[in-house]
Amino acid sequence: MSQSTVRARHRAARRPSTPLTQIASNATAQMAVVGRRTAVVAASSGLVVSVLGAAPALAEPNDASGLVSVDTATLTGAARAALDTSPVVTAPDQATWTLDVDTVTAVKPAPVVAKAKTATTTPAATTTSRSTVRAAATVALPASVAGSAVLQVAARYVGVPYVYGGATPSGFDCSGFVQYVYAQLGIKLPRTAEAQGTVGTVVSRADAQPGDLIVSPGHIGIYAGGNMQIDSPRPGKTVQFRAIWQTNPVYVRVS
Repeated sequence: MSQSTVRARHRAARRPSTPLTQIASNATAQMAVVGRRTAVVAASSGLVVSVLGAAPALAEPNDASGLVSVDTATLTGAARAALDTSPVVTAPDQATWTLDVDTVTAVKPAPVVAKAKTATTTPAATTTSRSTVRAAATVALPASVAGSAVLQVAARYVGVPYVYGGATPSGFDCSGFVQYVYAQLGIKLPRTAEAQGTVGTVVSRADAQPGDLIVSPGHIGIYAGGNMQIDSPRPGKTVQFRAIWQTNPVYVRVS
């Protein structure tokens, strides 16, 4: 009996199929039938020209990879043709811009007229001038003024207001007043009350004479005889003749 031998047949080897290869195959098939639209931007004129319905790119299979290649030469030629036929916009090197603006006229406002203030009556006590104060004080001058050159000079400044640090007829403090009065007689005294009290000879009250200095802690004036003195008292007051108020003042004679 004869025996036949049948050999087994095997399938030819095929490229493995994956989801990625299927997507590539579908995309290749669509690229072969779909036309391309090309947008050409004419930068020199600022215009955008759209070229629709350009000739579809010819797709040829790539033997090595199986993918479809795109003929870019056809697309480049279409774009170049659109650029050559597009309008050209030019501008001069120096352009002049104009702007229409309405004329504005400034109107000067009417001047504001200040209303005259109504005159008010001021009490006589507040309107008394410095010269009036001096005149009133002159009437009450002690008799000793006539016999003392120092008091005669000092009496000229009755009514001058007290000014802290003042040493002129526009305003005196106590030592500024004494220094200024004696300076009119050619006698130079220090500036402070403490220093002025040390420049002469201390005398008793019984021996004190009009024109001598009368010194107390922090204050100085000029003795006017009897129980009187002339000084620049304190802020809010004026140079005046008044009674001696110090308890134990020191009398100093300046020679």
